[in-house]
Amino acid sequence: MYTKLEKDFIVFNFSGICYIFIEMMWRGQSHYTMFFTGGLCFFVLYKIYDRYKKLKFFQKYLIGATVITFIEFLAGYIVNILFGMKVWNYSTLPFNILGQICLLYSFLWGFLGVFIEYIVNHTNNKLLSK
Repeated sequence: MYTKLEKDFIVFNFSGICYIFIEMMWRGQSHYTMFFTGGLCFFVLYKIYDRYKKLKFFQKYLIGATVITFIEFLAGYIVNILFGMKVWNYSTLPFNILGQICLLYSFLWGFLGVFIEYIVNHTNNKLLSK
């Protein structure tokens, strides 16, 4: 049996690795800061979905889109604007805010949020229940 801290550590690290993998598949590159950004996104959603198990699809979608977009904006503001690391820039896409988030990716993050909920259930039921 895992302790709560061990489960949280596993989820955060697994999430960070998954996020880097998603970026590699989508953009062909990633950055070490995305490990922490992705880990935090997935971890926050993990905690929400673990607590509220009876959410409907659209609720999961909205929560995922909102949480990931918010964390992406914060990370982007810190990493790209304050530190000038230029990890990503959405300024060429319509409906962007400071080039750090945009409507298109917020829309896609919603679907990722629903998928994360599936991973949360599978992880809790199969992997972390030991």
